[in-house]
Amino acid sequence: MSADTQTRSRATRQSASTAATDTGEAIVVDKFSKSYGTNKVVDTLEFTVHRGEVFALLGPNGAGKTTTVETLEGYRKADSGTIRVLGLDPMRDAAQLKPQIGVVLQQDGLYPALTAREVLSLFAGYYSNPRDIDELLERVGMTAAAKTRCRRLSGGQKRRLALAVALVGNPKLVFMDEPTAGMDPQARLATWEIIRDLKKQGATILLTTHLMDEAERLADRVAIIDHGRLIALDTPGSMTGTQNANVVRFVAPTGLDCAQLASLPTAKTASEVRPGSYLIETEAVPALLAELTAYLRDQQITLSELRVGHGSLEDLFLRLTGSEVRE
Repeated sequence: MSADTQTRSRATRQSASTAATDTGEAIVVDKFSKSYGTNKVVDTLEFTVHRGEVFALLGPNGAGKTTTVETLEGYRKADSGTIRVLGLDPMRDAAQLKPQIGVVLQQDGLYPALTAREVLSLFAGYYSNPRDIDELLERVGMTAAAKTRCRRLSGGQKRRLALAVALVGNPKLVFMDEPTAGMDPQARLATWEIIRDLKKQGATILLTTHLMDEAERLADRVAIIDHGRLIALDTPGSMTGTQNANVVRFVAPTGLDCAQLASLPTAKTASEVRPGSYLIETEAVPALLAELTAYLRDQQITLSELRVGHGSLEDLFLRLTGSEVRE
């Protein structure tokens, strides 16, 4: 059985265990489908998110992530299936659910004429027990920009303020859509620490991101969806290391014969995960390195990069969803 088949099988087993109950779960998605006209964007999707975990929902553009998250937040209605968030129906029980969740939108939608502090004060007024505004501004690194109007904030500052807005009500569950997009490396690391702190405090985080290293470092479990269907669900470590095989990655001209690479004596599989970037799985790295370099020498192929290690989440993602760019 191939690694990809094992991953898909594991996803099926885990999703099949999803019951239409919210006992001990922050989110239950059971046979959820959604169409726009004749376009079915989510197709009988099933997964659960445990209370207190960081759960990453990944997929290429058009995979159904945004529709799924917006339905969980109560902004769209499922065509069929069951959705429960903190034990509630996101649409029918919206008034009860909204005070318990925070949302970091991909588009910030901040009031341009208000200062950062005024925006936080405005949103804090919607909650019965909001966080201290000055403490929160300091936590997201916005103290120096507290009196700056939102229209003058940089893209990274707007993302940090959007994070503060999502946290001001002390939510039990936080939806984060591309939370570190546009941030510099320092702000990105600071945001990662905030997410880890939220988890320590018992909050649940559902994270969508195109940054595979972000998901790999932060998430307790990762779900990959494509064309509206669940194709993988497991911990990052299990996803990338279940075959007990190491991986050799190398960069060379595009279009190498992967069948020939896979036929090397100690190779298990070989694939071109993106143009000019190749991945070979093996259980005998030293032998494979000798075989590979000899093969490339004989074919007069120039090797520009060579790395050894376990497979990455990005490698798996590309194998499962393909490497073509989608709109």
